[in-house]
Amino acid sequence: MKTLNVELGSRSYPIHVGEGLLREAQVLRPHLRGQRLVVVSNETVAPLHGDRLRALLDGQDFTWIDLPDGERFKTLATVESILTRMLQARLDRGTTLIAFGGGVVGDVAGFAAAIYQRGIDFIQVPTTLLSQVDSSVGGKTGVNHPLGKNMIGAFHQPRAVIIDIDTLRTLPARELRAGVAEVIKYGLIQDAGFFDWLEVNIERLLALEPEIVIEAIHRSCACKAEVVAADERESGRRALLNLGHTFGHAIETGMGYGEWLHGEAVGTGMAMAARMSEAMGWLDPADRERAESLIARAGLQLHPPEQIDAARFRELMAIDKKVVNGRLRLVLLQAIGAAVVTADFPPEALEATLPVTSSRATGVG
Repeated sequence: MKTLNVELGSRSYPIHVGEGLLREAQVLRPHLRGQRLVVVSNETVAPLHGDRLRALLDGQDFTWIDLPDGERFKTLATVESILTRMLQARLDRGTTLIAFGGGVVGDVAGFAAAIYQRGIDFIQVPTTLLSQVDSSVGGKTGVNHPLGKNMIGAFHQPRAVIIDIDTLRTLPARELRAGVAEVIKYGLIQDAGFFDWLEVNIERLLALEPEIVIEAIHRSCACKAEVVAADERESGRRALLNLGHTFGHAIETGMGYGEWLHGEAVGTGMAMAARMSEAMGWLDPADRERAESLIARAGLQLHPPEQIDAARFRELMAIDKKVVNGRLRLVLLQAIGAAVVTADFPPEALEATLPVTSSRATGVG
């Protein structure tokens, strides 16, 4: 097991990464402060891995809630259903919530924990690669709105993040590739050495070789922990973690939540950001080629779906959370390992990046 910390003063917490952690009671139990627990999972994860978590909680008073699976259920209605179950169970403010699933479960359950009786403890036990390297760390919780992704939510830090890589063995290949997109992101935005390492080991990561998986998750979480510790509420540097996300969120919203997985859309968004950075003269063509090559080797699309034209892209991007005073800000690359957030870009560079023909890829799978 490898452990690192997210340093946030009195709200600091550990991230544990290893094999078989769902069989090790001593990893989870120190983070349970109250007598009562609620586990929020979903109908896919619970049958696959629920027995191990239930065994860890043997002797504890816990309520188990299974949600329907999918991005389309990342809504206020789902949060309300969790709160209703918790109220029916008469759970008090000393309750600890365990989010046991992928990114949707973590975001929705974390938001419920943030607002139930004005906030209760929660623990992230992420079961997908994307949630293990990204959404489970940093305290962002929330839901989607038909007009925009992740527009409703709260910052609410977990007490711990427990990552058992054994859960990845049941992950569909498409979900694994989507998670690798977020791993690549860390190399692009701030760790050129990690990007070099990924170029050598990407196939071994996709093959789920344990030592490679643990190293990739540990290094990804270390990058995110460093950024979150410096800028918890995304007032500055933390926005760098959104490389590819403005383009990607437009794809997710424009196609309908769930048609493209979040990581798939981010992978395409990162390729678009790299091309725009090159068009502006910021990114060397060789670095753009390296970025696109690694994204493609991960099995991700380099171009957005033809169903979303340039006008629709602009409309969707205008709702992005990084818009300030009516100005769209984008995360762009100056080199591999060096990203910036900027609103100072020529409109023609953005226009050149948006889809203009019908010859591009129409989907992923």
